[in-house]
Amino acid sequence: MKKRIQAKWNEPLITDLGGTGRRAYIPEKLDLPQVDLPPNWKRKIPPNLPEVSELELVRHVVRLSQMIHSVDIGPYPLGSCTMKYNPKINERIARFDGFATIHPESPESISQGVIEIYYRAQEALKMLTGFSAVTLQPPAGASGEFVGTLLMRAYHLANGDTKRNTILIPDSAHGTNPASAAMAGFKIVELPSDENGIVDMEAFEAALDETVAGLMITNPNTLGIFEPHIEQINQKIHEIGGLTYLDGANYNGIVGVIRPVDMGFDIMHMNLHKTFTGPHGGGGPGSGPVGVVEKLAKFLPIPLAAYDSKNNRYYWDYGHEKTSIGRVHAYNGNFGIILRALAYIYRNGGEGLRKACEIAVLNANYLMKKVEEIKGFIVPRAKGIPRKHEFVASVLPLLNEIKVSANDVAKAMLDYGIHAPTVYFPLIVKEALMIEPTESETLQNLNQIYEVLKTISDHAYSNPDLLQQHPLTTSSGRLDELSLAKAPVLSEKMKK
Repeated sequence: MKKRIQAKWNEPLITDLGGTGRRAYIPEKLDLPQVDLPPNWKRKIPPNLPEVSELELVRHVVRLSQMIHSVDIGPYPLGSCTMKYNPKINERIARFDGFATIHPESPESISQGVIEIYYRAQEALKMLTGFSAVTLQPPAGASGEFVGTLLMRAYHLANGDTKRNTILIPDSAHGTNPASAAMAGFKIVELPSDENGIVDMEAFEAALDETVAGLMITNPNTLGIFEPHIEQINQKIHEIGGLTYLDGANYNGIVGVIRPVDMGFDIMHMNLHKTFTGPHGGGGPGSGPVGVVEKLAKFLPIPLAAYDSKNNRYYWDYGHEKTSIGRVHAYNGNFGIILRALAYIYRNGGEGLRKACEIAVLNANYLMKKVEEIKGFIVPRAKGIPRKHEFVASVLPLLNEIKVSANDVAKAMLDYGIHAPTVYFPLIVKEALMIEPTESETLQNLNQIYEVLKTISDHAYSNPDLLQQHPLTTSSGRLDELSLAKAPVLSEKMKK
């Protein structure tokens, strides 16, 4: 497992390269007329555009690509984010000229294929989840959460129920849940977890009253545990007149096995870039469609894709405009991600999606058992209870014994070609490493992750001071994260 320590090189910004008059490419002259801009529209300081040769540009871009880890290079066990492999055939389909070059404001008459893709995606997600209607507009998971809470608010206001201003959220929820609910105008009541890492039912029942608008919950939760009382939880929320929302970020742990609507949920967002292999990370793009039961369909954002069987045409349906919460995204969501997801769903079918889910669960439980064997590592909460697609390990023993933290372990993993897992989340586990291998990894890869973590543990106990200096083989070493956040220096020119 040893790797040669390479010299570090901090890659400069491209604006710090080149020289006056250098060109990598000279575009053809545009045949557009010159337009004089109003004086108040013109820049007072010219843009700092780079002037580089083609060779400088190629070297710069290739070096940057070598500095970036991706699932195409090595394991990427980023817990809760489901960094699975993106099949290249999906990329090819998304680049078909008819899809890639059509303008979003093209009239329906020449957008039939695009609207059909939206319609088919809606129908596929409805079939998988059991919901009556689906909107594809939300461009990411957090946006889907926000839409879900807006739907809760619209539903209660339509019923004249203005006293419902509270949403219950477990302490194991994703961090965006309370933020989304607060943005929709709700107060947050946090529900504690019990010793097994699931919702404390006594605390849950004590929080139920006529002010509760609904519940937001992740299932499987962030520990990878399936909430055993989920049907009872949803039923009790319904009994007091509230709605239940499922955060679908962990949908990869149940897709094709159980439908969210059968657990009693009213609303759910789905991360297409997680569960259905759209490119993920680097700031996007994402896709967070929202599914709802029948009584909430009239509140969904407009328009929805629809099909007129009589005239054999697809169209944008604005039929519930008066009750809708309105548009939540320009046009109708990130089409390229929706297209990739539909291609993945069609190629795998129901049986294939279920198989992928089962392998993801198997991989997570296999690796969890291996990690538990490593000195200094533990898997807290619900010992002996199988996880779904992910698990949370803790290196609290390492911290207590030799002052090596979860952050130190994560940095060291980079030197072995493995992306670090999510660290310090969920907050209910100290020194957390949130690991999700996904179904993409083979048995050999899982054993590789185990061997790397075991090697890091051995090195930590033999020389903890050296371990705290990792990473040693990346382009940049251990950084001062506090200074980077508060006073970043992005180029040499900023130092002057």
